Amino acid sequence: MKNEYDVVVAGAGPAGSWAARHAALGGARVLLLEKDREIGLPVRCAEGAPVDQLHALVDVDPGWIAREIRRGIIVAPDGREVEAWSGEKGYILHRKLFDAGLAQRASEAGAEVVTKAYVSGLIHNNGKAEGVRVRQLGEDKEIRARVVIGADGIESRVGRWAGLDTHTPVAEMESCVQMTLGNLDIDPETIKIWVGRSIAPGGYLWLFPKGPGWANVGLGIAGQYAAKKKAIDYLKAFVERMFPGAAVLSIVAGGVPTGPQLRTIVADGLMLTGDAAHHTDPLSGGGITNAMLGGKLAGETASDAIRHGDVSVRFLKRYQNAWDRARKKDLQLAYKIKKIVYDFDEEDLNRIADVVLALPLEKRTNFAIFKAALKKHPALVFQMAKVWVK
Repeated sequence: MKNEYDVVVAGAGPAGSWAARHAALGGARVLLLEKDREIGLPVRCAEGAPVDQLHALVDVDPGWIAREIRRGIIVAPDGREVEAWSGEKGYILHRKLFDAGLAQRASEAGAEVVTKAYVSGLIHNNGKAEGVRVRQLGEDKEIRARVVIGADGIESRVGRWAGLDTHTPVAEMESCVQMTLGNLDIDPETIKIWVGRSIAPGGYLWLFPKGPGWANVGLGIAGQYAAKKKAIDYLKAFVERMFPGAAVLSIVAGGVPTGPQLRTIVADGLMLTGDAAHHTDPLSGGGITNAMLGGKLAGETASDAIRHGDVSVRFLKRYQNAWDRARKKDLQLAYKIKKIVYDFDEEDLNRIADVVLALPLEKRTNFAIFKAALKKHPALVFQMAKVWVK
């Protein structure tokens, strides 16, 4: 590592690598720092991504893809399976290979990539970020930079050090746990989602195939429920009941912010992106393509700021404005729907399954399902209206 760069990015996940790549493509001298010894590990992700969104952001390496998904099934609390159709195919990724591949693309664009580099502090000068403090291989260093991009996940300290409000209320933080299971009898091209308070209160349970006979099986529950019963206990009970002969190949756990995005994600000399900016989808908890889009916009804004000689919050606000134009309305709508759907009891969900099963498969879009449910059960309109007014 040198002592000075135009841009330093903390965190080499999809958001950080894509920020580093696009800042470097814009001509900036970029340093990408990753605290773990190997990019892509540990994998704390269900590994799913929409095909169209991913191809719009990157030239996809076939080696990154574990499976292509062609069907989705939602399992109602009473056990009925509802095949859902969204019109969009999905990928289940090999996240380790995918993340490493994105970091390699950043390197090919000119960014310097360093692992086992723990960002321990932010360098401030009159309230402006001017670099980071790093511990790497037992040595403490100060790295000066004109722009710092925090892509250090939901536990982001970069934002807090900059004085940004990164707090997440307990009710808006999902407690998630996932097992990778082998020895399964599954359709390797179909994902399954189970809903209901007895299975995953305030969230859902997923099965994402990685290949014939093995899959990621996990769940997320709202924070207020996790205080009463742990997410791992819900998952263990499900696996023992549904897949008693499964081999547990790995277990990972973590938190996912499912509340509104942060109000402010920029400061003088600094931007946040990806999970650090709470850019996950509040309804699904997904965030890979959102992270890459946010990283791209942050990287482009950083290189523009360097060229213009202006790294003030006023200039960097272009990044937040670009993000808001691209995704703010979609995420706000997803949050409002989440507030309604996650409050449904199991009887409500079974009734909605009645409605959906009466629709032809090609009409089972998200909007059509929601519309049909409201038409069949007008009482839901009042629940929906309460959230919309807020």
